[in-house]
Amino acid sequence: MVISSTRSTENKGSIGAHSCMYSLTHFTLRDMTKCGAALRKIGSGATSMESVADRIVRYLYEGFIDEQTGQSALALVRCFKTHSCSELEAELHQFASQMLTGQPISPTMNCLILLATAGDQPEWNDRRDSAQHQAIPLSSEQLLAQSPMISHLMKQFGLEIGSVSSPDPELLVDIEQETFNVFHVPNAVNSLHIPAQANFVMPYRIESVLGFGGMLPSGHLIAVILFSKVHIPRSTADMFKTLALNTKMAVLPFDQGIVFD
Repeated sequence: MVISSTRSTENKGSIGAHSCMYSLTHFTLRDMTKCGAALRKIGSGATSMESVADRIVRYLYEGFIDEQTGQSALALVRCFKTHSCSELEAELHQFASQMLTGQPISPTMNCLILLATAGDQPEWNDRRDSAQHQAIPLSSEQLLAQSPMISHLMKQFGLEIGSVSSPDPELLVDIEQETFNVFHVPNAVNSLHIPAQANFVMPYRIESVLGFGGMLPSGHLIAVILFSKVHIPRSTADMFKTLALNTKMAVLPFDQGIVFD
């Protein structure tokens, strides 16, 4: 089902009024085609990967509507990217260092950085306001286990931590060509894969979580995660495999170029 609307927004990162609105519950092949075409072209005129990512999360947040309320079906949309710790800006480098609790940051270590965010709460619309996810060092399975959602996302993408923490150049072509599965938690309540049940899942009525993305030619991972207030069926999740490729194409021009605004 496509819900037509000319609703616009003045929120940060707005890309203007949508010509189409989508339903997560009744997401059709036609919807997927329209949404994918919009995502492929969403980076036109952008000057950084962060700018493209901001447009992507805002487009999805505004575009998927709860048919019962007329409001966004998504409480929160976030885009993550793996990034070399040695190339982090000072603020993010310090954030990553604090997560390692005194351990040194290896020059070859990657971090999972929050590149863009959009959501119901004011503090969910600026990556710098995130208290826990601005930069997550990918130093070990043990540290990643402290972020079970991220750990499970990588496993559902078919990735081992070694392939994203310190990619082997000889394997990059093979890894990049793989088709990664989406990350789908149909029932978020009481799920071991979705932390913060008491202060996030329950109060914000998170029903399902859906992640999608893939590996870029540089060896870095790009992933978008949707926290939905409506149930996301498997049929919808499966169609996001195509949207993962569209998202990858949108950020590709900045893969080895300008990342941050």
